[in-house]
Amino acid sequence: MSLTLATVILILALGRLLGQVPLCKIMGRPELPLQMSQLPLVFTEKPSDLSCSSINLREFRFAQTMIFAIEEINKSGLLPNVTIGYRIYDNCGSTLTSMRTVMGLMNGEEAETTESCSGQSSVQAIIGESESSSTVILSHTTGPFQLPVISHSATCECLSNRKEYPSFFRTIASDLHQSRALAYLVKHFGWTWVGTVNSDSEYGNNGMAIFLDAAKDEGICVEYSEKFHRTQLDKLKNVVEVVRKGTAKVIVGFLSHVEMNQFLKQMSLQDVTGRQFIGVESWMTADSLITPTSFSVLGGALGFAVPKANITGHDSFLLREYWETDIMCRYAKENGTDIAKCKDDHYLYSLKDYADDVVELRYSTNIYKAIYAVAHSLHGLLKCSDQKGCDSTVTITPREMIESLKKVNFTIKTGDRVWFDSTGATVARYEVINWQRGPNGSIEFKPVGYYDASLPLGQRFVLQTQQITWPGGLQQVPVSQCSERCHPGSYKVLQKGRPVCCYDCNPCPEGEISNTTDSNGCIMCPEQYWSNESRDKCVIKSTEFLSFSDVMCKVIVFFSALGALLTISTAILFFYHKDSPLVKANNSELSFLLLFSLSLCFLCSLTFIGRPSEWSCMLRHTAFGITFVLCISCVLGKTIVVLMAFRATLPGSNVMKWFGPLQQRLSVLAFTLVQVIICILWLTINPPFPFKNVMVYKEKVLLECALGSPIGFWAVLGYIGLLALLCFVLAFLARKLPDSFNEAKFITFSMLIFCAVWITFIPAYVSSPGKFTVAVEIFAILASSYGLLFCIFAPKCYIIVFKPERNTKKCLTVAVQPSRQLWFL
Repeated sequence: MSLTLATVILILALGRLLGQVPLCKIMGRPELPLQMSQLPLVFTEKPSDLSCSSINLREFRFAQTMIFAIEEINKSGLLPNVTIGYRIYDNCGSTLTSMRTVMGLMNGEEAETTESCSGQSSVQAIIGESESSSTVILSHTTGPFQLPVISHSATCECLSNRKEYPSFFRTIASDLHQSRALAYLVKHFGWTWVGTVNSDSEYGNNGMAIFLDAAKDEGICVEYSEKFHRTQLDKLKNVVEVVRKGTAKVIVGFLSHVEMNQFLKQMSLQDVTGRQFIGVESWMTADSLITPTSFSVLGGALGFAVPKANITGHDSFLLREYWETDIMCRYAKENGTDIAKCKDDHYLYSLKDYADDVVELRYSTNIYKAIYAVAHSLHGLLKCSDQKGCDSTVTITPREMIESLKKVNFTIKTGDRVWFDSTGATVARYEVINWQRGPNGSIEFKPVGYYDASLPLGQRFVLQTQQITWPGGLQQVPVSQCSERCHPGSYKVLQKGRPVCCYDCNPCPEGEISNTTDSNGCIMCPEQYWSNESRDKCVIKSTEFLSFSDVMCKVIVFFSALGALLTISTAILFFYHKDSPLVKANNSELSFLLLFSLSLCFLCSLTFIGRPSEWSCMLRHTAFGITFVLCISCVLGKTIVVLMAFRATLPGSNVMKWFGPLQQRLSVLAFTLVQVIICILWLTINPPFPFKNVMVYKEKVLLECALGSPIGFWAVLGYIGLLALLCFVLAFLARKLPDSFNEAKFITFSMLIFCAVWITFIPAYVSSPGKFTVAVEIFAILASSYGLLFCIFAPKCYIIVFKPERNTKKCLTVAVQPSRQLWFL
């Protein structure tokens, strides 16, 4: 014996009141979409009851799905000896009607009665409603009575609050996941400048609020955020006007299918096209939006939809039940084939898409899951088994039903697992749908990806971009940005008073780079690196040193070699004429030593050229210091000899014996030894070393020799300057001695040039950058060396080569006293 123990109620916005089954008693012509007649309120009399003028086929299909699932369960043996009953009520799109119906059901009375509370209801669960706003009111009403409400399409995140809605369940995911997924979708295509439109309801406002927060986290800016209610037609016109004037090419529409239908019509009327729509599950696959003009507005739309499933026998059940209503057709056998006999063929046009939409089976699957969830809960509470059946004596309380629903975990025949999380919802799974033209010109809802919140974070969102059709038939992703993207090498500078997505692009400063698009700032390159010309990469700084390949170095080498060659040529010339009076008179030994030291001075300049190394850094300054001291010591010796020679002409003077050849050699050695000691101390305590200088030039590294101890360097120069100054003073004092061939004049002039060069060298050395510092030092070495060579030896060479007649002892002697003569040395 079968016992009808449980009743499931489905409350839908059907349009005309359906009442109890059979559904074939519905009268009137079905139309799309739902329309509800409303009379103006005058507040002088009681408002009349609402009346509905059309039927919503989408909700009608939901009712058929409920019947299919209940009949399948009653036949399946899931609840042996127990039959699930049902009642279907129409709220006509009114929340007041929903509340009156629910209150009546909880009182144990029929919805149409006006009786007071009369008893406890036998209803075990309510399936519905479809819209979030109505479901919120329904759940608030049933909550205190612990009557379970299971929705198949109410997605508002507000319903996840278990304190406010402890008895609410749903077989669809919360908008918390969908809203965030919308932000991921927008971010995936680089759209940073969007407009948003949402329903002015719990569904639209909550969903859009979550999206706006997620969009902000993803760096997406919203140009405008508009909302309207289905009854606010004037507001709707203003919203479309805002969209038309907006610069954002991407519009996120968090709308119910009813508001989306109104919005689409107004967009078509104002001819607003060329926008990329991003949609939600409520309207992305709504067949009611398919009109001859809808594709011009929604073509290429992207959005999320509830995954469709294929429930065996469901589609044929829906079609047969529908066509057999009195308003349409009945099936008859003709030659063994079922043929639909219809009253009026013009009905077929208004319902031409019904059969196509049945194949989608998206929300219908959720209703199927909800009915089975109730059945599995009852199976556990009634202690059902295949041998003994169900215990019909068990009294089920609403609280027990809620606790049982929390524990359900089963798999339907499509392979989907059904269970409820802590908020009473199921796992968020969506298909990514793209509005496309089919081969025959019809509009298709083409799946191009999916979002599955149960997968790991990096695997949740998958898109097949190559299969997407964009608005206007474009072959590439539309661009929607407040400002053009800043390419690598530049960074964003926000425009004052505008959103963060509106900015100007400034190039990175020297030494800084940005290697990403839309960089908020530039990165300083490491010390040894510098930015390339496009400022998008750090490259190793170019190194600079005085290289032999430089043109300047080639000039220096030329003059160094020329100076050394002239010096050697002079030495050869002097050696060839070593027995001539002129060579003998100029102290040939000191002259040859001076020429040798000058050749070393010319050649030591070459040690300053090339990549600095430890040995070259120590050699260049010490070689320069020692050779120049040797050179100046020789000149100083010659100057002293001249003074001593004239001193020796005085009566009774024997000073020459104190400054003969031996003393001259020792003096040169002593003067040079002092410089050698200074250099040894310098190299021992803190020697020069190779150094990479990054402070002078930002874009390159200077390879130079650090002084190590500046005191050592200036001590070397100071000692050379001291000897040069002493030599200059002595030569200056001897300049007016008898001048047939007074060498002191030439020494004075050479020391004057030498001192002028090195005095000029000091500020030039300090202020010259990089390799020019080394070049200045080489210039000082060459200039002073040439000064000594030309001033001291050029006159002698001139006489030897061009005036040999003056190279005689007679021409080189001067009468100082009648009784004595002198050779000027």
